[in-house]
Amino acid sequence: MSNEKEIIRIMKSEDRKIVADMMRVFYASPAVLSNGSDEIFKRDIEACLGDNPYAEGYVFEMAGVVVGYGMIAKSFSTEFGKPCVWIEDIYVMEEYRGRGIGSEFIQFVMENNPNCVIRLEVEEDNKRAIDVYHKNGFSVLPYMEMKI
Repeated sequence: MSNEKEIIRIMKSEDRKIVADMMRVFYASPAVLSNGSDEIFKRDIEACLGDNPYAEGYVFEMAGVVVGYGMIAKSFSTEFGKPCVWIEDIYVMEEYRGRGIGSEFIQFVMENNPNCVIRLEVEEDNKRAIDVYHKNGFSVLPYMEMKI
């Protein structure tokens, strides 16, 4: 962990461009299965900034500089019989990785969503992220995900 104070805060309107830029990098990386699109990124950001009860967006700052972002989606899990929070995106700029920012966001989500099941998806080849998730208490569910 660095000596610089990390701040996790709600995404603001003025964060639109930097978050969209980070989303382009994140979704073009091997960490994500799909490439997304500018239209999807725009809708995601607007959902986080608007009054959508299912989406929340956050940015991570160090010394006043935005160095990453996170997005969560809320639902209810009939499998677990309680509210569910999906960590949809965790992205930290390359030069700021390894400082515990991702773990801080996971802890933030858990603390701010008590009595919820917390879920996320990760690519099997993303060993670094998997290590972070295991360290924070996540375990693998043996599911095949499907979509339309």
